Amino acid sequence: MKNYKMKFLIALPLLLLLACSKKDAIVANDVRLHFVNTFKNTPIVLGDASSGLATINTSKEGQQHGFTEIKYVVSNIRLVKIDGTEIPYYINDLDKGAAVINHAKPETNEFVLYDIPSGTYKQLKFGLGVKSELNTIDQVRFPKFYAAAGANDTEMMWEWGTGYRFAKLEGFYDVDHKKLSIHTGSTIEGEEGAYTQGVDAYRDIELDLPVAAVVGNAAPIITIKADFDKLLSGNIHTIKLSSGTGMDDNATPNRHTSVQMMRFVENMGGNGTTDKMGMFSVTTVEQ
Repeated sequence: MKNYKMKFLIALPLLLLLACSKKDAIVANDVRLHFVNTFKNTPIVLGDASSGLATINTSKEGQQHGFTEIKYVVSNIRLVKIDGTEIPYYINDLDKGAAVINHAKPETNEFVLYDIPSGTYKQLKFGLGVKSELNTIDQVRFPKFYAAAGANDTEMMWEWGTGYRFAKLEGFYDVDHKKLSIHTGSTIEGEEGAYTQGVDAYRDIELDLPVAAVVGNAAPIITIKADFDKLLSGNIHTIKLSSGTGMDDNATPNRHTSVQMMRFVENMGGNGTTDKMGMFSVTTVEQ
């Protein structure tokens, strides 16, 4: 009996060691994308002008502005290895590969990519909005994304039901706190049954990582900053807000034209050629 106890006591640490070794050998192949919305380097707090809580920013044109709502769609996500190989993540499945980032709901600001192939990654690519071939509201094919994008208070669908809003920004501007309401998304032309593509507001974002993300031994966290100072003071356009019914008025969606809308699109998502970052940048990669 004594020998049996001694063998058991010796075997127990060995079993624990083997169990720990097996646990440590588990490969972590998830990548977490964490979105942070800021004015320059200041995290944004939502609120109306009278609350005293909202973060106030001042544009290059000297206009103060703040937000009561920030929502935008991220899709078509790809990670790029150091050898240039692109690893797509459910790029044709909005239920698994797209998300509505809703600043009012912190849980939506993090998107997890599961089962990413092991390797070293140098770049992140994603779409701001939904590419044209998927930009048709389809509750049957993508019920999860449909629910996230419009079957609740998100309201990221155009009222006429032809496609998704890509960004929805509500707030106020100027010292008299006029209404600020900017909605972006691709448009259509023609009549029902014979629609054609109007302006394409989808933008591909390409972001170099400040340090390589190594997938396989840990689950990297990539923090992406969306700097909404660039909405008005962007790399492409310096925009001055105005309310009214003229072709140059741009502060509300029922007033501004697609030409005015695309100026906001290019500031947020770049012009697709000389600027493929827009308001986005990767600030940290945590291993």
